[in-house]
Amino acid sequence: MASVPERVEGDASASAPIRAAVVGFGVSGRVFHAPFLAADPAYSLDAIVTGDPARTAEAAALHPGASVLASVDELFARAGELDLVVLGSPPGTHAALATRAFDAGLDVVVDKPFTVTAAEGRELIAQAARLGRRLTVFQNRRWDGDFLTVRRLVAQAALGEVRRFESRFEWWKPEPRASWKTEATVADGGGILYDLGTHLIDQAITLFGPVDDVRAELAVRRHGGLADDDAFVALRHESGTISHLWMNSMAPQFGPRFHVLGSRAGYTTHGLDGQEAALAAGVSPADPGFGATPPDRWGAFGIEGGLEPLPTERGDYGAFYRDLAVAISSGGPVPVDPVDAVGVLDLIERIHAETPLA
Repeated sequence: MASVPERVEGDASASAPIRAAVVGFGVSGRVFHAPFLAADPAYSLDAIVTGDPARTAEAAALHPGASVLASVDELFARAGELDLVVLGSPPGTHAALATRAFDAGLDVVVDKPFTVTAAEGRELIAQAARLGRRLTVFQNRRWDGDFLTVRRLVAQAALGEVRRFESRFEWWKPEPRASWKTEATVADGGGILYDLGTHLIDQAITLFGPVDDVRAELAVRRHGGLADDDAFVALRHESGTISHLWMNSMAPQFGPRFHVLGSRAGYTTHGLDGQEAALAAGVSPADPGFGATPPDRWGAFGIEGGLEPLPTERGDYGAFYRDLAVAISSGGPVPVDPVDAVGVLDLIERIHAETPLA
């Protein structure tokens, strides 16, 4: 087995690169993980796991310095050559693969949803603590530019007391491309509430704190669909704020991305943060313009009749991996506490238990 590279406490940039592997090379691995690992000098992208021939060729072309492996068995056979594994595989595999990674002595990043059940998530947290491994969840939407803007407005009390928070992920995909998502049931972690709901609920709780009541509506709109593709969630936070969250893959028209109403002012934005689209188009996170929102897409701040465009904070998914590198090098906190992800899963499980699927 190869030796673990020497690390300098507290200085990720001065350490030997963190040797990373990505499991899965669909949208998660190809768009959201591999580009940041490849662009950040604190890491080396050493291995990619995919059993799909087309994705194998794409991975080899995009990341020629990484070994492209056909199975997780091949990956764990060389675990001594790695420090970190990133799980971009379907959610039903997360618990088992993270367990194997911990047993192999690796730190773990898990894409959302963290696990299918909150109980699985709690067990992974306990196992990581037992073995002294680092565990975090890729809640990248905490670094959307529009969300960072809302977070700043809330922190500065620029809106006054926030009474209502509306948040949407909507698009029009009546005939989605074939993937595990179209074949997964709720029991497998399928459905839009597990997929996009984990982002929207996490953002709401990050902004306004714990929830003391929840209600929801869930529906299957596609003919033959196996899990929800249209969902609405209402949260009442202990702070008094009401959050209304929509997620819909069958929406022919889209509502505001954020519509935040306070006692002194409001803030409304339309359209999605541009980082995902840029990454999918092959833009590198190292590009000087990456994460910037053009002025014509800034949100509106103020009171009706006197609204003004408000510059959007720069989006920065790369902050997740920069913070993780510091945590690995210094022993500091991971960028997303997995306990937060378990809290979201608790709410999702409650919603599925209490809400009939229409």
